[in-house]
Amino acid sequence: MINALTAAATQKMDCLQVFTKNQRQWNTKPLADSDVDCWLSTLKQMGWDGSNRLVSHNSYLINMASPDTSSKKKSIALQREEVERCERLHIPFLIAHPGARLGTPRKRGEPNQLKEPIAKEEVAGLKRIVQALDEIHNDLSGYKTMTCLETTVGSGTNLGYDFRHLGWIRERVKDPDRIGFCLDTCHVTAAGYDMTTPKKANETLQRFDQSAGLAHIKVFHFNDSIGSVGSRLDRHAHIGEGRCGLSCFKAILEHQAFDDVPKILETSKEKNDKGELMDMVNISKLRKMAKLAKKRR
Repeated sequence: MINALTAAATQKMDCLQVFTKNQRQWNTKPLADSDVDCWLSTLKQMGWDGSNRLVSHNSYLINMASPDTSSKKKSIALQREEVERCERLHIPFLIAHPGARLGTPRKRGEPNQLKEPIAKEEVAGLKRIVQALDEIHNDLSGYKTMTCLETTVGSGTNLGYDFRHLGWIRERVKDPDRIGFCLDTCHVTAAGYDMTTPKKANETLQRFDQSAGLAHIKVFHFNDSIGSVGSRLDRHAHIGEGRCGLSCFKAILEHQAFDDVPKILETSKEKNDKGELMDMVNISKLRKMAKLAKKRR
């Protein structure tokens, strides 16, 4: 993780997302005191300690919506460990996919029903997520790390593709101040929210505000989408090379309230035909958009 901090400083990034453990394993070694000390010392040197620049993503194995008792118990234990690690490393935001309800599978190619009432099986899954979060919050009373539920494309039986899912969970947990949201631009597009024009992009943000609250977005994942609007395809593209539309990113950047909200790239780490790192190309595009957005305010 120290290497990630060094790279962020070298490339003049202003925020960073890390994994505090192998995201594809249930078991992991505890954080070593020496590693924690080195991490915190580096944060202080960078002026990042105590800031909102740091984000962690939890393990992909976690499913807090699982109806299987054993699986859910393991998921809660691992999510608890993720929070504990973030707290120790002074990481304020922990991204978490809400979870998959399992049960009756959805038909291949079936679009997300974003205007229909939330299905009963989905409500049952959302209730299990609330119960899991309440248990973790109770066990870790007083912790500062906030769990940020991420928007999803709705593949399989995954929850979180509908903005109302996120709002439903936050409204019902006993400690809502410990729950925020992460809006992923690729996921939102593939889920069926059209942001391909300025008007549609602003309407989508208004819809999120009504369903879950823009004020609770603590992190953005800025990824373009290979899949079209409503495709339910979770495949990221470089900024401006996908189906989100530049208006998607511009609409977010024009919101002054989002100026200090971390915006994380999850695009492929590669070089273009000029030998330029695509991370730097994507960041340059977004910074130019942000500069123009501030002028238009």
